[in-house]
Amino acid sequence: MDEIIEYIAEGNRARSNIDAERLYDLGREIGKGMLEGKKLILMGNGGSAADAQHIAAEFVGRFKKERRAYPAIALSTNTSVLTAIGNDYSYDKIFERQIEALAHGGDIVIGISTSGNSQNIVNAIRKAGELGCLTVALTGRSGGALNGIAQVMIRVDSEETPIIQEAHIAIGHLLSKIADDML
Repeated sequence: MDEIIEYIAEGNRARSNIDAERLYDLGREIGKGMLEGKKLILMGNGGSAADAQHIAAEFVGRFKKERRAYPAIALSTNTSVLTAIGNDYSYDKIFERQIEALAHGGDIVIGISTSGNSQNIVNAIRKAGELGCLTVALTGRSGGALNGIAQVMIRVDSEETPIIQEAHIAIGHLLSKIADDML
């Protein structure tokens, strides 16, 4: 019972320390970009890949309000592309090559990495920046290698991967709500 209470308290503390102003500004940037015909591109590995897909679905489907569909894509969904790039280049290139193919200046690219050190995310965020995209990192811990590479950092102040992942999906829901209110 004590472990459960402690886990819940840690999750609440981590979520309450998220930079709400930065989150609000990012949600408005996403909404503005969508109104201008830009797309949202998300990526992550493992549980973060699932979070990327979940957030993309909130934009293509709907979050709470009925509205038109908006362009959002998770780069972890096409197994043929992932395995071809992984085989022909390396796993570190699986998102970078897709960014090169799909991203255009002004698009919003979100890399989700609990450590901030996933090399395939770092490579893709770097490439997205070169293409003129707004680059965003959702991380935990210290932010890792994505510090200084992503233009916008939203870091969950926790060392616990499950708590960071739970906060990331809450961040995704909040971004969806902020953008929905604009759209």
